Amino acid sequence: MPKIPSPAPRAQLLFPWLPGALLLAGVFWRCSSLTLGGPAVGWITGLCLLLWTGLALLPLRRAGYGGNKLALAFLVLALAALLRAMCLDHITYDYRDFLSQWAAFFRENGGFSAIKEPVGDYNAPYLYFMAAISYLPFPDLYAIKLFSILFDGILAWGGLRLVGALSGRKDGPAPLTAYLLLLLLPTVVLNGSFWGQCDALYGALVLHAMASAWEDHPKTSVALLAVAFSFKLQTIFLIPLWGGLWLVRKLRFSHLLVFPAAYAVAVLPALLLGKPLADILGVYFKQAGQYSYALVFNAPSLFALIPYGVDVAQQPLARAGILAAFALCLFVLGWLFFHRSRFSGAQFLAAAAVLALGVPFLLPYMHERYFFLADVVTLVWAVWDRRRIPIALLTQLASLSSYCVYLRLQYTMPVHLFGQTWTMALEALCILAALLLSLGALLRRRDDFRR
Repeated sequence: MPKIPSPAPRAQLLFPWLPGALLLAGVFWRCSSLTLGGPAVGWITGLCLLLWTGLALLPLRRAGYGGNKLALAFLVLALAALLRAMCLDHITYDYRDFLSQWAAFFRENGGFSAIKEPVGDYNAPYLYFMAAISYLPFPDLYAIKLFSILFDGILAWGGLRLVGALSGRKDGPAPLTAYLLLLLLPTVVLNGSFWGQCDALYGALVLHAMASAWEDHPKTSVALLAVAFSFKLQTIFLIPLWGGLWLVRKLRFSHLLVFPAAYAVAVLPALLLGKPLADILGVYFKQAGQYSYALVFNAPSLFALIPYGVDVAQQPLARAGILAAFALCLFVLGWLFFHRSRFSGAQFLAAAAVLALGVPFLLPYMHERYFFLADVVTLVWAVWDRRRIPIALLTQLASLSSYCVYLRLQYTMPVHLFGQTWTMALEALCILAALLLSLGALLRRRDDFRR
């Protein structure tokens, strides 16, 4: 007669559900003391974060997680929600000088009917959101941050899918680890809930596009990539990877034609609302020319290795950086093509990391947040292959330090040598080291290509 398992002890049933519930109570308590809008706004914000926590469990249930793993995820999600709740009241200069003014413009000029006007320097899909919140009797600061927090969960889901697709086991420990770590990654937490930025939007879509590509859903993959690009120009750092997927026959050229079609669908509402086509198509050219008065803007790029205050010929150096980034992309594509017979998950993630690290490292005019894709891609790679943990740590250290430069208005690790000052050289060297390690992993002829 089979042995009947004994009931689990009460303490085992309560942990970690009880600590998670206490953390969620802390979320509601913190939101109840938010400074804008009164108690009702705090309660609504707290309920939104509680709903976010519950919805974020759905991908895990769908992937087959249950029991202790689901309870652990709930605890981490509750902690992630509390961290974000603690950040909601912070106002940055970006919000004060740009985002709040755009939101006010939409509110004062008819919401969606104002999309046709030349407001902001973001592309149409994000302007739809800004127009939508203009109808709500709700503080813009919290609405903008909650929208980004929503995509923090979608970003973690993308990491779950990608690691699951690469490992061939969707309910294993590695996908769950990627999911939980992405929720707690410092630059992810700070980007949306503290800074009020929206890099999680395109980052989440890129991770899902990578997962769809590896799951042999090429049209979905390219469509997601196009929507990501419609939100943020920085998607372009990884777009060459899909050229590599075509070269290794992971997708067909006809699949790439989905990109312009999906992008057109994303911006079509703005066109129908009266926004000139030239404004829609020219938004990224406008962005590219907007910040050309300095070679670098607190980013850990190659140009951060130039001593502070040293007079250099900016235009030739900028052109050289652009050519170097272009050459790096061609090199990665060529390498994938000539080694297509042994293309694997190892090469897929290595190529993604090289592009996400190398392109913004070499390009001029980069800002602090432009290594967001590198942050999340290297973390996913490190979870899937623990040998890549140093790459993820170096990337996060440099990226987080560059965030702190803007958020604290103070350089984190300046170096003074030989009568010169390097304000962000150490961060740039960390990115360079991560890039070289990633290149080494891509170029190794003896690697674990069974993975």
